[in-house]
Formats: sequence, structure tokens, C-alpha cells
Amino acid sequence: MKKVLCLLTLSSMLGLSAYAADEAKWEVSGDYSYLQFNPTVSGLQSRAFNGGGGQFQYNINKYFGIKGDFQGYGSTQWTLNVTSPIPTSKGIIPIGTYKSNGNMFTYMFGPAVGINTHHMALFSEVLFGGSASAGYASLYNQTIVGGQTNGSGSQHPFTMAVGGGVDVGAGKHIAFRLAELDWVLTRYTNPFTSTNNQNSFRYIGGVVFKFGGE
Repeated sequence: MKKVLCLLTLSSMLGLSAYAADEAKWEVSGDYSYLQFNPTVSGLQSRAFNGGGGQFQYNINKYFGIKGDFQGYGSTQWTLNVTSPIPTSKGIIPIGTYKSNGNMFTYMFGPAVGINTHHMALFSEVLFGGSASAGYASLYNQTIVGGQTNGSGSQHPFTMAVGGGVDVGAGKHIAFRLAELDWVLTRYTNPFTSTNNQNSFRYIGGVVFKFGGE
């Protein structure tokens, strides 16, 4: 019995060592991304952004890595319905329906933690960085009467994402990212009310390529 236990223990240790050696040092992915963005402007509903981008990750060991995330979202229409005149520090927004377009780009970095098997990986992440969009300025230009008539242009506020996801392996060097779900905080300055926190939802799915394993 002791011999059997010793053999099982040795086999397990060898198996873990072989698994650790197979772990990729680098992961690079291409993806589709959906962002349900909440502008926090009265009369303006949340916006659905569609886009995509890529991520890269350096795995320090089996469980921890450093991740970079870059996503771009195509222009989508912003529609503001004003049912009564709204005074602002820059002028008055009269009654009407106002439409403009705005896109977005995000770039973030941070730690990632994962639990991996040969066929599946579960991970979580906390990412920090920035983003860029001219959506608020474009809408602002359409609405203000009197005072300043131009928005502030593209903004580049602090942005962060917290979440996680699941990958399913399709071989030693490739996996499919079935879902990455994140809460996204952006701090765009709202030119209408000067508030600057937006809480949004993000989905990412794509293909992951792995390199550097032994």
C-alpha cells in the first residue's frame, strides 16, 4: 500500500511539473467587444457600443499574470430627448430631440489571476488606464443655445474594469474566450451637469494564442 501511495504521489508531482512546464508565458488575443455604456445624462438612455480589439498577458507563474487590454468601439448615435428647457452654466437646452454620434477607445493594464486545467481556464482581473470619446462634446454642440457653443472635444478620463471570464482550450497554443464579463468605470465629465462617473457593462469574446511554454 505504501508503495502504491508513493507511486501515486510521485506521479502527481511529475504531472504537476509537466503541467507547469506547459504553461504559456505569453497570451495574445483578438476579440469582439460589446459595451453597454451609461452616459448619466437625464433623457439620454444607455448606449450600445460594438467593437473589438486585443489583449496580451505575461504569465508570471501558473496563477498570476500582467494584462494589457485595448478595445475600440465604432460610432453610435446619441439621442437626447428634452421635454422642458434645461438651463446650464453654458446656455439653455430648448425642448427637442437632439442626435449626434460618438465612438470610444479604451486602454487598460493590470493584474490577472487564473485557475487553469488542460481544457479550461477561469480568470479574474482588475485593470486601470484610460479611454477616449468625443460623444459628450458632439451632443453638447447640438444642444446648447447661447453662451459657449462648442464642446470640450475628445476627453481622456481615468477608466477601470473589474471582472473575469472563461477560456476553453482547443490545443496547446490556442483557446476560445467564451466570455469575459466586466464592470467598467469611466470618469467622463458630463458637460450638462458636471458629473463624472459612468458605470457600464462589457462583454468580450474571441480567440487566445499562447506562446512560450516548454
